[in-house]
Amino acid sequence: MANPAPGFLRDPQRKIVVEPYGRTVTVRFGDVVIASSDEAVELRESTYPPVLYIPFKDIYFEHLEKTATTTHCPFKGDATYWSASAQGEAASDVMWAYEAPFDEMLQIKDYGAFYPNKVSIDA
Repeated sequence: MANPAPGFLRDPQRKIVVEPYGRTVTVRFGDVVIASSDEAVELRESTYPPVLYIPFKDIYFEHLEKTATTTHCPFKGDATYWSASAQGEAASDVMWAYEAPFDEMLQIKDYGAFYPNKVSIDA
């Protein structure tokens, strides 16, 4: 079933580019590695800073817990969020993902992105 992004229908000039990142990306929460991948993709959108998305298979979900937080993007879809905990520390909503993105953004389905102010990202 088709699921087109309403944002692109309203603004067909808007461009979002998703490409392989080409280098290993490691995400740490404190001293604990919570994701590491050589298959990350980089999403570039308009005036926003580039965002690295890591495949779910390379994210260590034992350190993450889904929260009730959701947001909506008219170009990507509905985002869900995860909190992190490790070594007695915790932080809310450190990662987000588009688990059922609009058709135009299927390249980031089952990929997660992390807030650089809540985790350490080595890329």
